[in-house]
Amino acid sequence: MKYIQVENTGPLHGTVHIPGAKNSSLALLAAACLADDVVTLKGIPHIEDVSIIAGISRDIGMAFKQEGGTVVIDPRTVHSAVIDPGKSSKYRASYYYAGALLSKFGKVTIGFPGGDDFVSRPIDQHIKVFKALGAKVYTFEDYYIIEAAELRGADIYFDMLTSGATINAMLAAVRAKGRTILHNAALDPEVVDTAAFLNRIGARIYGAGTERIRIEGVPYLNGGSHTVIPDRLIAGAFLMAAGIQGGQVTVMDVIPEHLGSCLSKMEEIGMDVECGDAHITACRSGQLKATRIRTGMYPGFATDLQQPMTALLLQAQGKSIVTDRVYPKRFAHVPQLRRLGAEIELRRECAFIRGGLPLQGGWVHATDVRAGTCLLLAGLAVEGTVRITGVDHIERGYEDVVGSFQSIGAKLSMHELNAQEMPVRGHTNYI
Repeated sequence: MKYIQVENTGPLHGTVHIPGAKNSSLALLAAACLADDVVTLKGIPHIEDVSIIAGISRDIGMAFKQEGGTVVIDPRTVHSAVIDPGKSSKYRASYYYAGALLSKFGKVTIGFPGGDDFVSRPIDQHIKVFKALGAKVYTFEDYYIIEAAELRGADIYFDMLTSGATINAMLAAVRAKGRTILHNAALDPEVVDTAAFLNRIGARIYGAGTERIRIEGVPYLNGGSHTVIPDRLIAGAFLMAAGIQGGQVTVMDVIPEHLGSCLSKMEEIGMDVECGDAHITACRSGQLKATRIRTGMYPGFATDLQQPMTALLLQAQGKSIVTDRVYPKRFAHVPQLRRLGAEIELRRECAFIRGGLPLQGGWVHATDVRAGTCLLLAGLAVEGTVRITGVDHIERGYEDVVGSFQSIGAKLSMHELNAQEMPVRGHTNYI
């Protein structure tokens, strides 16, 4: 088992080039199944979730070749719409294969999605979409089947803002007969990126990025090439790193507009932020101030950024409050931060943070991608050394997390856990 060792680093300085967005890449790789010719996707990160998708692609007969950040997919050889439940349960966005394969095959068998566990992440809105388009859904213990002799356009009203179901609805409706209109659609950049790719290969999607998306079904989609948008969540985490102990960090190859609410909150707590056309520079020159954060769907403050922001707020004098109503149980990082000496009280969907206290080293465990990012950032300011297990979760979202943080001066290193280092049961640092 691997662990990441983090040491007190001092001010960070440097530049980081931001890779393609994980959440957008996972949608695009599934969307490529809809094409009737070869698809080239550029900027796809080398992460564990993409490796799982490569395996799924080969299982269903789709040629999948990745060189650097470029993935070439040939969906013309797809011969199956049965997705191995074991593989689909390893990451959340596996549900996109349901929308992408249904119109071509009329029946899709797929395991329930896995990935990060935030207790309640239902797929009821996805099922609602499939039924509205004329499909039947059968659920079993560890998989479900969607079946439709024909998909027909429909008016679909989402009960809540959901990026995943909005994207899945577009995938399913692109080749449905007639017009589909999505009401209360998610506004996320990943939704816009997926629509842009589909339109590039011949789809007719209008209004992506607004609350009302119209899809005119088409019988055929071409092949083509598309470059994924940069990962705003990784960019936000690196910008926050500049505030942990001071310093200046620049993220390159970004779209600043995608980080509007995050940058505004960083400035509110005392950081300086400067934006260019495709770069953002953040620095901290003085004391950070406590604040309140409420997560929301885009363009609100992203739930994926509340965990790394919590690490930053540990350095702010006073009491901060982080409220997450998107995923109210997304606080698995809090007990781990307490191991390091943080004073954080949880009340339902709120974390009350007492900032400005010293942190001590110890063993902690990352339970999901962003919790891992939080622990990495917190470790930069500890007295001593932090060792983080659960590295596989972090690698689901980062192509080279250690190398990327080292490039801005962070003292990070990857190690193999041996019997002598393993925390023992009963010890205060037992994981």
